[in-house]
Amino acid sequence: MGGSDKLAAPIGDRPLLAWTLAALAASRLVERIVVVTAADRVATLAAAVWLPDVVVAVVAGADRRQGSVAAGFAALDRPTAVTGDDRAADPGDDRVVLVHDGARPLVSPALVEAVARATALHGAAIPVVAVTETIKRVVDGRIVETVDRATLAGAQTPQGIRSGLLRSAYRDHPPDGPATWTDEAALLEACRIPVQAVPGEPGNLKVTVSADLDRVRRALLGTPTTRVGIGHDSHPFGPAEPLVLAGVAIAGAPRLHGHSDGDVALHALCDALLGAAGLGDLGRLFPAGPATPGGIASRELVVEVVRRTGEAGWRPLAIDLTIVAARPRLAAHLDAMRAEVANLTGLAPGAVNVKASTGNLAGMEGAGRGMSALAVATIGATDGW
Repeated sequence: MGGSDKLAAPIGDRPLLAWTLAALAASRLVERIVVVTAADRVATLAAAVWLPDVVVAVVAGADRRQGSVAAGFAALDRPTAVTGDDRAADPGDDRVVLVHDGARPLVSPALVEAVARATALHGAAIPVVAVTETIKRVVDGRIVETVDRATLAGAQTPQGIRSGLLRSAYRDHPPDGPATWTDEAALLEACRIPVQAVPGEPGNLKVTVSADLDRVRRALLGTPTTRVGIGHDSHPFGPAEPLVLAGVAIAGAPRLHGHSDGDVALHALCDALLGAAGLGDLGRLFPAGPATPGGIASRELVVEVVRRTGEAGWRPLAIDLTIVAARPRLAAHLDAMRAEVANLTGLAPGAVNVKASTGNLAGMEGAGRGMSALAVATIGATDGW
């Protein structure tokens, strides 16, 4: 996340954590919630106006997940002063405890309740999703084995356990002991406590990288799953040749002057894609200086821009590109340009349009001193939300 606190990331008018807590509180089976956070954030979170009424405490966690979970459980297990419960902690109490990642705001009440019911019935339960990718075991950068995914599953939260079983597990493996458990199910496995698998939800996303925030915003706020960006660029002609335009070399025509190969059409395309994805502009990504090799082919810039928009959760859907120039005549090259743009962006040729105009012979282009290009890019969310 680049060092930022993902739980504080704004989603609409509230931080991400507020959405997660609201999702949990929406379940009629959830009676009380304890929020576990860093010690220096306890006071701030405890005073937050967006805390649901079912949040009864905000407590400091530990350096490891297992210590933080133990701190939260201890707060639930305490008498009236912390929990607001009229009953003192009862060692015989065997109610269901759910542990949920604050970075999973899209969990549904139905999943929360399915895990709670399975936990009450079996003692412990976690939601899992099928592994759909082929799994490889990699050692020192080399594939050494293809792992059978038929028995594999991805673990989600909330993870449930009855209070009595959790107390028993802590007696055998204290949270501050030498062993590290990646989740509650791993602790229970070490105690030979069976854990029931419940079907998880593909949409129960855990925010891990910055692009996940865009997916969460689209899911929670109904942000459109398509965006449109506009890019514009212009270059004067230089002394060299050939002209490179939309990735196509045109022999006998002067090259456009620039730090790269001067491909004004692909530069406009890059800016349109970056603008649509909210990723800045080409000049910031590839500044004209030592960091960007002189004469770099603009097609390499497009490949990198498409990769970055993909990392941000977007893919090109359609490209409309207009090239303005009085010379040379471009009609014979437009189909090749269209094919090259389609190839670079991963689109079918029918989703790309490339056209040329003389611009009514006005300005630098009309005087034959250079060229400009205008690109409109439509992109779509890669996750289907």
